[in-house]
Amino acid sequence: MKKSILLIGLLAATTFTGCEKFLDKTDPTATSFVEFFNTEEDLRRVVYSSYTDVFTSVGARGILFYLEDGKSDNAYSRIEGDHHQRIANGNFNANTPAFLYYYELQMKHMGRLNTFIANAHIPYVEDEAVRTKFKSILEALRIWHYFKLTSRWANVPFFLEPATIESAIQPPTPKEEILDQLFPLAEEVANRLPADEYITDAYMFNRYSFKALVMRYALYNGRYELAAKLAKEIMDSGKYQLHPTYGDLFNYKADKTNKEFIMKFDMVSHNNSATNSFRDLAPQFRTGNGQSYVVPTKSLVDSYWTLQGRTIDNCPLHTKQEYELNPKLNRDPRLASSIFGHGDMFSGERIDIYNPSSLMYFENQRSSKSGYWFKKFVDETDAFRSGGNMHFPLLRYAEVLLTYAEAKIMMNDIDDLAKDCINQLRRRAKLDMTLADVNLTSKTQQQWVELIRNERRTELAGEGLRYDDILRWRIAENVLNEPAMGHTRIVDGRKESLKIEDRSFLPHNYLWPFHENSLRVEPGLVQNPGY
Repeated sequence: MKKSILLIGLLAATTFTGCEKFLDKTDPTATSFVEFFNTEEDLRRVVYSSYTDVFTSVGARGILFYLEDGKSDNAYSRIEGDHHQRIANGNFNANTPAFLYYYELQMKHMGRLNTFIANAHIPYVEDEAVRTKFKSILEALRIWHYFKLTSRWANVPFFLEPATIESAIQPPTPKEEILDQLFPLAEEVANRLPADEYITDAYMFNRYSFKALVMRYALYNGRYELAAKLAKEIMDSGKYQLHPTYGDLFNYKADKTNKEFIMKFDMVSHNNSATNSFRDLAPQFRTGNGQSYVVPTKSLVDSYWTLQGRTIDNCPLHTKQEYELNPKLNRDPRLASSIFGHGDMFSGERIDIYNPSSLMYFENQRSSKSGYWFKKFVDETDAFRSGGNMHFPLLRYAEVLLTYAEAKIMMNDIDDLAKDCINQLRRRAKLDMTLADVNLTSKTQQQWVELIRNERRTELAGEGLRYDDILRWRIAENVLNEPAMGHTRIVDGRKESLKIEDRSFLPHNYLWPFHENSLRVEPGLVQNPGY
């Protein structure tokens, strides 16, 4: 009799690389929690492995947050096995390996977490506050897993305790029922966590970093009042602030010194192993580094508004074609801080994507098919090293401001604070606030919606949030049914853009399919419509 993947998950702690050190205990024959799970350090190791295997692994390109835009209209992922490319171009079905990979990853860890949480009373830790902290972090991680699962598959098996064979074959729980339990539980867990970031292990959830995550998923699930409330609590805490220089957040100038990163992907979160963002994102370089695994599209470049806060097709200063041919012309400075390409300087060399003798020639295997690259998380220092030591944001204070503004816009309750949140971001980005100040013109609710969606896209480009946004806004049918395009130039007197690939998105693709293997081992699962 085949066991449910949930039951397999209860024994899955030994199958993940990140857990090997955790299980490397003095007594190799230990078979019970009492024998290998009995000190504060054991609790810390459990929490560490629960982060690194799913959320902070530096080598798993399928889950690295800065590659997630490859699933969306923001970017193109060149390696099919990274699981982003086929999701973006629509060439998938219920047998596509990506869906087994992501579902098993979440479910195996859910089984581990349920088991650890159920036995969190076993370790001999005299300080009750320490026991409460670590157990609460594990509960927060479990909630994060369920937020991700319901975002992708909607109705899923729901357990807050270790599963049995009998319980694991029950039908999945409807998404809204799960969320109705998760959101109150999440607030309860958050209030049990310490209010301040930890001196060590800063990547672990504290009260406000977890509230920020709950805020994100409240927004994703249309619970706007809760999203706005949590965003306001985080703002009022005074613990975070926008870093003065936007571009410095994404390189070694400020990655470790800013007060904007709320959820952190720091070196300690993956045992100080070398980070790979230069290798993953940068152009092929003369040192051999740089793989261009995920690169920006023309769609993303064109989405950056002008310095005055206008769309490029509604600006009296230049034509849309002029903006397309010269992406740095009169544009929101966040574009130059986030993306580079043809004609830009990179480590002392001018990029020429049309020169066949250049490593950056657009047809080279390891080059960019779009002619653009992400500048975020690419520091030229790493071109000459085997790896980096970058700190990354899984959630920034900027997202808190955007969330408050969007939630209030969606409730049609646009107050002065909501407007100020947008202005804070534009002011930090160095837009021309004599024209870009959102207070200067009245807007319909739909105009506010269009503004905040684009503000979010450009502020957070390359940070892994766009795919969730186009799904929740129900615009994927529009933006992923167009070819992915790249750099634009004039050829023989005509405008011509590089074509990367055709894409397709069907109405049922808003939910992912359960893989056929998952359906075989979990008889209670019900395939999502259309698959």
